[in-house]
Amino acid sequence: MKRGTSKVDPAPPCNLFLFGAHGDLVKRLLMPALYNLARDGLLDDNLHIIGVDHNEVGDHEFAERLKAFILEQAKAKDPEHGDKAIAPVVWERLAQRISYITGDFTNDDTYQAIGRRIQENGTGNAVFYLATSPRFFREVSRRLGRAGLLYEQPEAYRRVVVEKPFGHDLPSAQALNRDLLQDMAESQIYRIDHYLGKETVQNIMTSRFSNGIFEAFWNNHYIDHVQITAAETVGVESRGNFYDSIGALRDMVPNHLFQLLAMVAMEPPAAFGADAVRGEKAKVIGSIRPWTQKEALDNSVRAQYQAGNGQAGYLEEPKVDPASRTETYVALKVMVDNWRWVGVPFYLRTGKRLTVRDTEIAICFKQAPYAQFRDTEVNQLKPNYLTIQIQPNEGMWFDLQAKRPGQALVMEDVKLGFAYKDYFQMGPSTGYETLIYDCLTGDQTLFQRADNIENGWRAVQPFLDAWAEADEVSGYTAGSDGPAEADELLARDGRRWHSLS
Repeated sequence: MKRGTSKVDPAPPCNLFLFGAHGDLVKRLLMPALYNLARDGLLDDNLHIIGVDHNEVGDHEFAERLKAFILEQAKAKDPEHGDKAIAPVVWERLAQRISYITGDFTNDDTYQAIGRRIQENGTGNAVFYLATSPRFFREVSRRLGRAGLLYEQPEAYRRVVVEKPFGHDLPSAQALNRDLLQDMAESQIYRIDHYLGKETVQNIMTSRFSNGIFEAFWNNHYIDHVQITAAETVGVESRGNFYDSIGALRDMVPNHLFQLLAMVAMEPPAAFGADAVRGEKAKVIGSIRPWTQKEALDNSVRAQYQAGNGQAGYLEEPKVDPASRTETYVALKVMVDNWRWVGVPFYLRTGKRLTVRDTEIAICFKQAPYAQFRDTEVNQLKPNYLTIQIQPNEGMWFDLQAKRPGQALVMEDVKLGFAYKDYFQMGPSTGYETLIYDCLTGDQTLFQRADNIENGWRAVQPFLDAWAEADEVSGYTAGSDGPAEADELLARDGRRWHSLS
């Protein structure tokens, strides 16, 4: 992410190898993001995009398949104008630099072919993007190292991008980090979390640290609690087999939701450089109180969606074990035990097949004194919220109380804030554009460091252990706000969830 200037230069020349080139990630997200970067003039003319996979296909056919898929997606979203999603001139320039290597990830011949392609393309810079199943992460990195492809020189960088999941528990995450660091330095590893590519997520730090009004009340003296929500209306769709082995906690909490928590709770970094920012985020996640297994059970809810509102239940989804205990919804209470946040609960919830799609951070402030309203019609003061909406209606709002016009003293909720679409022109984006550009330019600020990954798994491990023993899963109706047990989790503390919107 280019900082400190409005002018952004194109990324330097590079060979970008996309392992798993025929997978959904490349087709749905990475290639559209690369097209958007090319459209905006942010890719060097000597950037080469090389797909790597086992399927037999030629260079031209590979490029044409990618183009067709981008147009298909665009038409599905906008039937009237979707066929204009690709500018022919932009695509032709990009397509000339798209090629393909047929190869087995477990065969050294594949890596020899990669080495030859780097030499042929005239630039030694290389990024290896592992858009593969996690089971190939160690294999590919080990063979890249053994082939000498991760050896950096002053005029040639080598970087590896790793998609989540980074392990499935603390021991496996630690093992993955050890394996990766055997073949390369931490500075070469880009552990990607696409949530951090969203403009509204990046704006959390900007809003906090560039506006003096926030710092005065951004602490446990004024903030009662924080809620972080990632609600989806969709089910597991065609990912039943994968999702059934993961579940909502592993899929969302130690990465996406903890990254949002870190953005909200981190201390001001000394500078907006990668080391300073990532260091402060790691401190926050490392400060999450480690619950005992009993405490983890008391402070968590796990549930599956069941048939309702014309939608199938989780156990009826394709490729899902009919006896599965995998959760599609999770709600947690965590505590950050540091000077700024001691005593402030952070409530996290995420789920599928909920009533609305809504990713937001709701910061609830302590209530104003009630005494002066004792003899009025006001029977209860509502708390004030600062809501940071990540998607779909990106923006930031304060919920305040105001007097409704009239003779009686009646309070009305009002909102002060802004929506991104009202202030800024926002072009089509997958959320990967900033992350890909930062990787090509060597900026690791928005990528996770090994200690941050391990701290996240360390915080959720008590929940995993407790659930493995208890093996209890609640239910909730598809298309609802979630299980009643999640409401009870907050009600025990005298609180309630911020309404999904």
